Amino acid sequence: MINREQNPEYLNAFLDYSATILNKSPNSIKEYNYDLTMFLRFIKIHFNMVKDIEFDQINISDISIKDIEKIKLEDIHAFLAYLSNTYHSKAATRARKASTIRVFFKYLTQKTGLLKINPAQNLENPKQDRRLPKYLSLDDSRKLLDATLDEDNRNYQRDYAIITLFLNCGMRLSELVGINIKDIDFSDCKLNVIGKGNKERTIYLNNACMKALTDYLDVRPKEGIKRDSKNSEKALFLSERRERISNRTVQYIVNKELEKAGLDTKKYSVHKLRHTAATLMYQYGQVDIRALQELLGHESISTTEIYTHVNNEQIRNAVESNPLANI
Repeated sequence: MINREQNPEYLNAFLDYSATILNKSPNSIKEYNYDLTMFLRFIKIHFNMVKDIEFDQINISDISIKDIEKIKLEDIHAFLAYLSNTYHSKAATRARKASTIRVFFKYLTQKTGLLKINPAQNLENPKQDRRLPKYLSLDDSRKLLDATLDEDNRNYQRDYAIITLFLNCGMRLSELVGINIKDIDFSDCKLNVIGKGNKERTIYLNNACMKALTDYLDVRPKEGIKRDSKNSEKALFLSERRERISNRTVQYIVNKELEKAGLDTKKYSVHKLRHTAATLMYQYGQVDIRALQELLGHESISTTEIYTHVNNEQIRNAVESNPLANI
């Protein structure tokens, strides 16, 4: 929950603009507020506006636009360095905060005219390491699905449908939790999900997904479902308490089924199932990279390109197929 009373007026106006005009999700608004609160607290220290006070206790409500006008690119660089040196923030974390700062100063200059000069205009993102995503092999994916079809688990149809959607569609955790029954078009085998930035996209469902969903809906509770702020009565996936399933419960389910399949729960997680779906589609389905970008809901093609890697077996085969291999 954002405490707007602790923010300067122009920051609250920026958050309102982001929510209503940019259509950012509540989670994005919270991240914007968190990032900019941290940035403005640093600015008060950096400009010697406070002394001998805990960082989290610094009040930012009194930072005026005249104070903001003094900020230069090198001050933003100093903030990113502070994150790295004090919090050991990863490049991805610093990149997110840099992105927030860019959007904020663009708003103050181009949308409101409160500032004449945008100090973040030439702000670059910290260079990030490109690490290959961890994912399940095809055999391990089948092993996970087999382990989930455990009739000793009274919720096995629900849990199997969850794992099936993750492995076949590559959706995010929040997207799966947010699915309502009405979002599914059974005649056209597709569903709509709300992704990052509150953007809606269509995911097409293959035979495995359709069968898993149908089997689950046959046993999904129809009575005693809670009427609450989470719209549980509309939700596809319900918990034991007959309310919309939570992120934490889905994470628990995935972890439990990974263990049953004999897979390393320290190495794999819900998000790794998304990586698995994307990798399997690219490796076995010869999916066009643009189609994969659309399916996964990536804003930038560069994010999707991590799935164009080849696995170690392909590298080994390439070396073995060299015509000089047996000379």
